[in-house]
Amino acid sequence: MPAYTATALAHPNIAFIKYWGNRDDVLRLPQNGSISMNLAGLHTHTRVSFAPGYEVDTFSLNNQAQFGAGLERVSQFLDIVRKMAGKNWRAQVESANNFPTGAGIASSAAAFAALAVAASHAIGLELTESQLSALARRGSGSACRSIPAGFVEWLPGDHDSDSYAISLAPPAHWDLVDCIAILKETHKMTGSSEGHRLAGSSPLQQARVASSRERLDRCRQAVLTRDFDALASVIELDSNLMHAVMMTSTPSLFYWEPASLEIMKAVPEWRRSGLPVCYTLDAGPNVHLLCPGTSVAEVRSRLEDISGILQVLTAAAGGEAHITAGD
Repeated sequence: MPAYTATALAHPNIAFIKYWGNRDDVLRLPQNGSISMNLAGLHTHTRVSFAPGYEVDTFSLNNQAQFGAGLERVSQFLDIVRKMAGKNWRAQVESANNFPTGAGIASSAAAFAALAVAASHAIGLELTESQLSALARRGSGSACRSIPAGFVEWLPGDHDSDSYAISLAPPAHWDLVDCIAILKETHKMTGSSEGHRLAGSSPLQQARVASSRERLDRCRQAVLTRDFDALASVIELDSNLMHAVMMTSTPSLFYWEPASLEIMKAVPEWRRSGLPVCYTLDAGPNVHLLCPGTSVAEVRSRLEDISGILQVLTAAAGGEAHITAGD
């Protein structure tokens, strides 16, 4: 029996306005909208092969066969694709990242964006960008933002079909670079899916969500007008608010390392001294420092003085998830 195969590439993204907490955990409908930037140069490649003769789904990540929860999550996502296509074929999935997995660089976002594009293409579905984004969301909420190009907004919607991401501006719109201070390259103790379920236990979550629209408006305007100072003030606030919710959840979630806090304290001082740079953290210890491309060398130089940093990755705004090969 022939196999139906496609390969796709997707970038992780860094959220400027954060997604934390769902209205619906099954459909991954968020409590608030979010804005992000895709990260060029960092990517997940995923190859999907469907065949009538395959008896079970298989999944490998970075050439390591996956079992248990990881395989189950991929298989459940493929069930959605199979239902859409009206086929019950099993699949072989091979995925590889060129960045640390599970440490706060949106590895699941890139993974499920690439999987959505490759699997839908391989099985013969013809989906629009918004449909692909909504599909990717079912695997990982933030994956919907890795489907469109550049600077992206996730529209929370009311239902499965209208909760998807759109591109606010293409990658070339703004020479903004993410300098990622890698403090850990291992999986975090509590994954984002569990963290979303805990968000409602924080007494701060309701206030964070209620005030999110104002921050979305400020961030969107800052991106569209390339206003770095406005962007810096709103994304640092939003990052701090999300981590305040994490710390006050039951149980508490503490993702920071000592170096995380040291960087967060240093960055506003650097900015006051004239260096355009700001910070944001996703669910993990690694710190994302955003700056104009002309400031990257200086930001990297200052990070060298902080102990506990394993490496610094840099990424400009990246493109959309797309097919790279298939047959």
